[in-house]
Amino acid sequence: MELNRRNFLELGAAGLGVAGLSTIGVTAANAAPTGPGTEVVVLTGTDADHTVDWDFQVTEGRNSGVWSRIPTPSNWECHGFGTYQWGWNLRPEEKGLYRRGFTPSVSWADKRVFVVFEGSMTDTEVRVNGTLAGPVHQGGFYRFRYDITSLLRLGQENLLEVTVSRDSTDDSVNNAERRGDYWNFSGIYRPVSIQAFPAARVDRIAVDAKADGTFRMDVHLDGVTAAGRVVGQLKRLDGTNVGNPFSSAVTPGAAVATLSTSVTSPRTWTAETPNLYRVDVQLTDASGTPLHAVTERFGFRTIEVRTGDGVYVNGVKVILKGTNRHTFWPTLGRASSPRLARMDILLMKEMNNNAVRMSHYPPDTFFLDLCDELGLYVIDELGGWQKKYDEGVGAPLVASMVTRDVNHPSILMWANGNEGGWNTALDDDYARYDIQRRPVIHPWATFSGINTDHYETYDSTRAILEASDIFMSTEFLHALYDGGGGAGLNDYWNLMGSGPRRAGGFIWAFVDEGLVRDDRDGAIDTTGNNAPDGVLGPFREKEASFHTIRDIWSPVQLANPDYYASTFPANFDGTVRVVNRYDFTNLRACRFTWQLVKHPSPGAASTESTVTKHGDVAGPDIAPGATGKVALGLPNGWQSADALRVTANGPDGKALWTWVWRIKKAADFAKRVVTPAPGAVQVAEDAGGVTMSARGTAITIDKTTGRLARVTRNGSAVSLANGPVPAAGEARLTGLTHTRDGRSHVVEATYSGDLDSVRWRLDPNGWLRLDYRYHRTGEHDLLGVSLDYPEEKALGLTWLGDGPYRVWKNRLRGVRHGVWSKEHNTTATGASGWEYPEFKGYHANTYWAALRTTEGTITIVAEDENLFLRLFTPDVGEDPRFATAPFPAGGISLLDGIPAMGNKFHAAETLGPESRKNVATGEYRRTVHFRFSE
Repeated sequence: MELNRRNFLELGAAGLGVAGLSTIGVTAANAAPTGPGTEVVVLTGTDADHTVDWDFQVTEGRNSGVWSRIPTPSNWECHGFGTYQWGWNLRPEEKGLYRRGFTPSVSWADKRVFVVFEGSMTDTEVRVNGTLAGPVHQGGFYRFRYDITSLLRLGQENLLEVTVSRDSTDDSVNNAERRGDYWNFSGIYRPVSIQAFPAARVDRIAVDAKADGTFRMDVHLDGVTAAGRVVGQLKRLDGTNVGNPFSSAVTPGAAVATLSTSVTSPRTWTAETPNLYRVDVQLTDASGTPLHAVTERFGFRTIEVRTGDGVYVNGVKVILKGTNRHTFWPTLGRASSPRLARMDILLMKEMNNNAVRMSHYPPDTFFLDLCDELGLYVIDELGGWQKKYDEGVGAPLVASMVTRDVNHPSILMWANGNEGGWNTALDDDYARYDIQRRPVIHPWATFSGINTDHYETYDSTRAILEASDIFMSTEFLHALYDGGGGAGLNDYWNLMGSGPRRAGGFIWAFVDEGLVRDDRDGAIDTTGNNAPDGVLGPFREKEASFHTIRDIWSPVQLANPDYYASTFPANFDGTVRVVNRYDFTNLRACRFTWQLVKHPSPGAASTESTVTKHGDVAGPDIAPGATGKVALGLPNGWQSADALRVTANGPDGKALWTWVWRIKKAADFAKRVVTPAPGAVQVAEDAGGVTMSARGTAITIDKTTGRLARVTRNGSAVSLANGPVPAAGEARLTGLTHTRDGRSHVVEATYSGDLDSVRWRLDPNGWLRLDYRYHRTGEHDLLGVSLDYPEEKALGLTWLGDGPYRVWKNRLRGVRHGVWSKEHNTTATGASGWEYPEFKGYHANTYWAALRTTEGTITIVAEDENLFLRLFTPDVGEDPRFATAPFPAGGISLLDGIPAMGNKFHAAETLGPESRKNVATGEYRRTVHFRFSE
């Protein structure tokens, strides 16, 4: 197909040259090759952390109509100008006017000079010294350039004027980019540079380096007027030559030269082993004199999609574990920096992601460079949220994206738009520029043999996996508020994480896109339920799902996790059976550390557990996909510790995940904490209740309900009351008695309905013991009992249990047993507050808890295993759809079963076995102790 405007829009990574790479903040490939390079002057700052002020005026919105200054690169909305806008609606009259003076060197007299924009939103008109540099560029996420050689006044100050329209005059660009479900930003938000090339030059290169050591590259040339030669030399990043130079002769007018060589046993690139090389390229004249030299990083890596089987890297089937990432920072919009990119990639790798999808546009080049360096598979995506670019405007954008990004080994495939936003006439364009012929996908459709459907239920996911296509969902488990993300992932990953035709998937999304609004006194705006889709907050606050994903996607998994949850330490012989879920790495490259710990008791000065013994062992020889044993070498007497911590550490020494297994159980801690004391219990009875008193604590039980009616401590009220009542179900009092029990006193109530009996006993030590029994059968969201306590009196909580985050029935992983502490907060996950962990919710495997209040401390100690302690009812953002879960009445609940959490698109019960309601099996009984102290 014939493409308009391609000639001036195409610019590959090599067009920046070594000087350009280092200048704009991209890691250069160490020493430059011998010969003239590309001279680069960066007119903006290099990134959002290093800006340069330009003259600026916005035509509408905040601070409009007046010339002032703005840092560049940036989005003008984030610096007090224009209008905030979440997708959908356009503002075609809002424009930004930019001015910047610069002085080109007189030494550029024989050079070709370009002004290069890394990205500008959206339509961009460029003038140099009053003259239009070329057609208006359309497309906000792409590199573009103009040849301004003839417009320059060398050695004098020149004027660059840029008019950026918030929206486009091409409605297909607006449909693809601006009418999307994300924040619309505006302005010059990526660097702008002036680049001076020799008259005869290397314009760009495209590398295809296979895992078997085969190397081929197309060197695109311009300005070659005489015979010469293109010479290549492969090197390691430290500059050491790999093999001998290789070359190809070029004739006058040559536009491309193809060079090839091979390397014996190269160190291949994968996300687990991100080994990089570089190629130095020289264009010389016939005598061998260098005319232009560039360098490019690459990795030896082969990609295959094997029909009906999976995605293969270097001949090995890979499972992609990814999230969807917008380029976003709450005070910067889409402007970014290598620092922020590195932060995000390291967070992804901490979460045990091995992949990321660029949603829904190509990212900054430094993000891709860091994916190459740190090891992360990438799906690089053309804009087109749910509507497509027209062919005329879209074809140059495909060319721009692919020529810029083609040499990144991290990129496994291209996405031609999103959710219907693909123009099928552009599908074959990718291969025009991609020498590697990567797969092209249509996210949410089946294309190139890969079904990428979005937001399937558990049952429909299972049905898809039984069909003939590879399944790799490019969006699943939508993480609106506290739903999705890790909630339901354990069941989904049991389906998606291994087996035939599985290629993994990408959770939506990485961060909540909450924007700091200067017109709202710095409030964070998530535009209702539009933006809070992430497993991290806007400033990268870790939500609970972050840790659940990290746990489930750890490449080292327990072969028998149920044993450690229910049976350990019985029959434990000091060895741990593990499964290697790496694709390439043998576990002998890992290390395992262990600690035996003693937990503090309530009221201790610190929540830190004491490590009594520790050790570390080398990882065993366990191949990817295999199961084997880790021998910990525990000392004699290890059973006397409270818990055993075991950490799996990756080849880089960083923790993949830490398990904490309980040696001492709830009954052991109850004996340790609830200790006898001398004294006696006083009893008084009136028409309304029975009051028991000991050591300054007075407990009144209502004679008409059998419930706790009143608590006082040294005469001051403690507001715990009105329980226990069934968290769901009925209880009708049938009888109440009270009697001495040694030096203690007991009040016992019997019931009809779902609650059978309640027994209160106050001991001389001031501890109040509660024994209760209830029965339930069938399916229920909630199993257990509740009491009232006013949330406004709560200050904080310290507890021994799974933490530090709350749980749902379908998000029990990602927490660890230990002593935790947190202050009261009213965070609505992803919507407001932004303080994590959230205070309110369900807390698993609670052994003891000390609730600090304005009335003193209420300490709760469980004698039985598997207690869920519920504290109050969490705040929830606007319109959560299915991303919500039920809570019982009252403020504090003691539960045997809790509900699952849904997500934006699916009710909880559709998300798999762990998301279904609790199946009650008859009688339940528990013993819990309360203490009320100052």
